[in-house]
Amino acid sequence: MPPDTIETRLDAAQVLARWEADEATRRLSMCERGVARPEQVKALTGLQVFEAMLAGALPFAPIGETLDFLPVEIGYGRTVFQGRPALRHYNPLGSVHGGWIATLLDSCVGCAVHTTLPAGKGYTTVELKINYVRAVTTRVPLLRATGTIVHAGSRMATAEGRLNGPDGKLYAHASTTCFIFDTP
Repeated sequence: MPPDTIETRLDAAQVLARWEADEATRRLSMCERGVARPEQVKALTGLQVFEAMLAGALPFAPIGETLDFLPVEIGYGRTVFQGRPALRHYNPLGSVHGGWIATLLDSCVGCAVHTTLPAGKGYTTVELKINYVRAVTTRVPLLRATGTIVHAGSRMATAEGRLNGPDGKLYAHASTTCFIFDTP
């Protein structure tokens, strides 16, 4: 049985409306897409970097614009990214390409790790495992990828993620292992 969350108590239309409102609010605070300069982030923890992004003080990664997704919630060890499947994300088989799904999940699990890092630390993905549960098409209006930390060590971290639709259906899930390093 799924955990008791607001999504499990609302119907799909209500959840979709809330998710769309969350996205509209987030887009209002976003500044341009880009890459933060090292001097902008060197003294910030991973969580502070994301808080600055959500406040509009730092740019969002350009991949979000390319693939039409964005972070909508960030907390210590937990991130939520939201994406809108589109025809331009389709593969030749008539569904959303697995790479789009993988990128959305990689973002939420990697950023869940990032939020736990102290200032002066970075990370890179060592391993990403995706399980595709059902096909994604444009009939799914919006998807949320939720990443949560499993283990945050000084050199390695692991996280897991789930990709759900507003009706609660699971479309894919993932796990990652990340290497933690000192930033230059």
